[in-house]
Amino acid sequence: MEVKAYGARAGDLPLESMDITRRQPGAHDVQIDIAFCGVCHSDIHQVRSEWAGTLYPCVPGHEIVGRVLAVGEQVSGFQRGDLVGVGCIVDSCQHCPDCNEGLENFCDHMVGTYNSPTPDAPGHTLGGYAQQIVVHERYVLRIRHPENQLAAVAPLLCAGITTYSPLRHWKVGPGQKVGVVGIGGLGHMGIKLAHAMGAHVVAFTTSGSKRAEASKLGADEVVVSHNPDEMAAHAMSLDFILNTVAAPHDLDPFFALLKRDGTMTLVGAPSTPHPSPNVFSLIMKRRSLAGSLIGGIAETQEMLDFCAEHGIVADIEMIRADQINEAYERMLKGDVKYRFVIDNATLAA
Repeated sequence: MEVKAYGARAGDLPLESMDITRRQPGAHDVQIDIAFCGVCHSDIHQVRSEWAGTLYPCVPGHEIVGRVLAVGEQVSGFQRGDLVGVGCIVDSCQHCPDCNEGLENFCDHMVGTYNSPTPDAPGHTLGGYAQQIVVHERYVLRIRHPENQLAAVAPLLCAGITTYSPLRHWKVGPGQKVGVVGIGGLGHMGIKLAHAMGAHVVAFTTSGSKRAEASKLGADEVVVSHNPDEMAAHAMSLDFILNTVAAPHDLDPFFALLKRDGTMTLVGAPSTPHPSPNVFSLIMKRRSLAGSLIGGIAETQEMLDFCAEHGIVADIEMIRADQINEAYERMLKGDVKYRFVIDNATLAA
């Protein structure tokens, strides 16, 4: 079946309206009418071939929310009309150690929601900048937020789980002092989630103008990272740092803020590497540098339920589909608070 979508035909071309084909739902498939799709920084990297291996036409989008239109005959967990979401994963091998532990996000054969090989036309997955999507029930997520929050739920499917997973893995909670570096699409979610988990949250920004915003998001303290005195005041005081910045930067000043055995986890994905950290920043206090990639399906559902229980959604700006190229340019300038979301009803216009 043909549906309207927005995508790019080459890395140096703007996104444009196009018709794409979706498969008919199989026995275990869920057909979803997409209401909203969040816009992720990863979309820009992939669509513009800043990350290797982009397949064209490229239809991005892995922060998908909408309603079930139809289900296959063997689907038992969903029915027509359900509010659902689809994140970054639409398939995996289902038999490796990662999949067996519910960590499909680390499966070597994980199929991304866009730009991954698939038997479906055109031979690779096409994402959520589209009217509909068909996904195996195993990778469909239930949304328990009120329907009027649906658009603001969309970014939870990537920005939410990307920040929730490391906070959970490193057992962030009451009694801990946690730093969140960067107050953007990922960082604003990291602040909200760490606060809801009961941690004392210190937000780090390069812009003093974001102090009030960070406090409203749930930060207990806000530090301008370019101010040496403000940074020094937090030396060796943090249990954990979630670094969300997607641009190369010096990591050493942040290591100095960690206690002995503290960890800094990177979730931002810059297009060029960070400068190498000084090894003495690590070995002198047995500190760790780690990374984290989204989360498995079970953990993503756990995150959505946690957010529904605590009233957490993303701060968004809604756009029409034909505003996506302008939105990309604004994202690159940091001109969004804090996540763009496409109103997919405008695809039919």
